[in-house]
Amino acid sequence: MGRQSSRDTAAEVAVRRHLHAAGLRYRVNVPVPGMPRRTIDIVFTKPKIAVFMDGCFWHGCPEHATQPKANVEWWRAKLDKNMARDAEETEHLTAEGWTVLRFWEHEPSERVAACVADRVSSARQSMTDGAS
Repeated sequence: MGRQSSRDTAAEVAVRRHLHAAGLRYRVNVPVPGMPRRTIDIVFTKPKIAVFMDGCFWHGCPEHATQPKANVEWWRAKLDKNMARDAEETEHLTAEGWTVLRFWEHEPSERVAACVADRVSSARQSMTDGAS
């Protein structure tokens, strides 16, 4: 597992390229506030939007997740813990006023980027409307 990339995955980089091309600027691999050793893949700090690109195997995609054939109990516990950690992060960030967007690695990067851009645009519009 040490060789498994946890950041800058192909899906994440593809989404970031689309976001950058759309003129959006963001931060990457930002620590989750108040949760040590956890990071957010793509962050829009002012509108408080956290984007996670979840791998199908590691995060239990209902469509594409596979079950390992060897050491089944250990893997099941490991993958269940990953999913519980995802839920805990989402709950924590939401309680702190963040908008959390989670996408699967198999989702088309153009669609993901468009969805993120829409949410960022809406949040920024709400911020300016509220400031007036």
